[in-house]
Amino acid sequence: MTSFTIIGTGSMGSAIGGLLAAGGSDVTHVSHDQVGSAPLTGDVVVLAIPYPAVDSVLAAYGDQLAGKVVVDITNPLDFSTFDSLVVPAGSSAAAQIQAKLPSSSVLKAFNTNFAATLASKQVGDAPTTVLVAGDDAAAKETLVAAVTAAGVGAVDAGALSRAHELEAIGFLQLTLAVGEKLPWTGGFAVAR
Repeated sequence: MTSFTIIGTGSMGSAIGGLLAAGGSDVTHVSHDQVGSAPLTGDVVVLAIPYPAVDSVLAAYGDQLAGKVVVDITNPLDFSTFDSLVVPAGSSAAAQIQAKLPSSSVLKAFNTNFAATLASKQVGDAPTTVLVAGDDAAAKETLVAAVTAAGVGAVDAGALSRAHELEAIGFLQLTLAVGEKLPWTGGFAVAR
């Protein structure tokens, strides 16, 4: 059984935690007020926080993240305008996090899912699928196994460099939902 620490108790942190727990994983949460004081007990740490909070969380935990799998769910977009990503072209939030955590295995996942689709395990009439990108094959296998044990699909989306495309998909999906062209219970699905 894999143990997870989820930093963040908002809708995404709660949905991811519920999903992982339903699959038999051990899940603990760290709230905003506990960041830096609560220990990271999980083998896998999920950053279920807004992109602007990433640097402060990484600074608060520093060496505690070494040797752990770190899952970045952020979509690094300009939330004031919803018109652009705030990472350099060709880069990604996940790549920036990996550069700051060279002793961790960073994965990109859950950023193309809405909380409601993780909780319901459905995107419209299709099953929810979590896309996972990263350079550590064993880390990806661990996350995919935990997600599929919970009853949703998971697809290995390739190397961490693919996080760039996953963030673009997440950005598009969010802007469509904010513009009320897509429901928060919908989104993009992987049909097989």
